[in-house]
Amino acid sequence: MSGKAANNGAFTHVIADLIGVSSPALRDATSLTGLLIAAAGAAGFSTIGAPVVRQLPDGGVAAVLFLDACHITLRTLPDNEILLLDILAPATRDAQKALDVFTRRLAPKEIRSEVRNRG
Repeated sequence: MSGKAANNGAFTHVIADLIGVSSPALRDATSLTGLLIAAAGAAGFSTIGAPVVRQLPDGGVAAVLFLDACHITLRTLPDNEILLLDILAPATRDAQKALDVFTRRLAPKEIRSEVRNRG
């Protein structure tokens, strides 16, 4: 992880690249949808609807889960074995718990992440 900042903003923004994830896992929209929901639950977020998920022409997946006052989005690049993850959370919640769900289940070879305070 590149850095963890103190929570002094209204939101915590976690951006992560999960590198070295198996290509089949990055093409599995159903499984990735489940991970979005599990990640939200692990961090204690309340959802405001079902995830919006699209299978892309390159075989990748793009998805967003809107949460009250925040969101989790992902985009996969299966040919490059990369998952790009964006988590925006109220500073009162632990966004790292959401990231941990993805890292445990997808077992990337490398994680590059950044945490920023927003607002």
